[in-house]
Amino acid sequence: MDLENTLAPWLGKTMKMIDNHIQDIFDIENIDLTKTQWVILKMLKTKDGVPQQELAFIAGRDKTSLTRLINTMERKNLVARIPSKKDKRINLVYLTKSGNSIFEKTLPIMKKFASGLQENISEEEIKIAISVIKKVQQNLTQKPA
Repeated sequence: MDLENTLAPWLGKTMKMIDNHIQDIFDIENIDLTKTQWVILKMLKTKDGVPQQELAFIAGRDKTSLTRLINTMERKNLVARIPSKKDKRINLVYLTKSGNSIFEKTLPIMKKFASGLQENISEEEIKIAISVIKKVQQNLTQKPA
């Protein structure tokens, strides 16, 4: 099997290109944010007050790296960690006004990026690509690494 003609290197290279492109856009726009931080803001915009443990699971990050990420985002005043009233051991993560503001500022930028990413690709091709990627994800959840 020629590994260069399998999905893994193409998916990995594409994700790295996407990450770099988004970072370039944020840098050009003078926005002090990473793609990962933006994803966390988007999650909190959808559902605010998420337990930190749940946020780690949703974001696909281990607890330690998510804690570092949330610490950085707190220093930037994008999020706030507040202990749960029901269980003080659980930290709930909330979007701050500043975090909401930067999310609203960057949402059109990210929509424009997503639109440009799909340029010259038909709706049918997009549906097929999503279907294939979902199957890859399903394969990864069913088999050990």
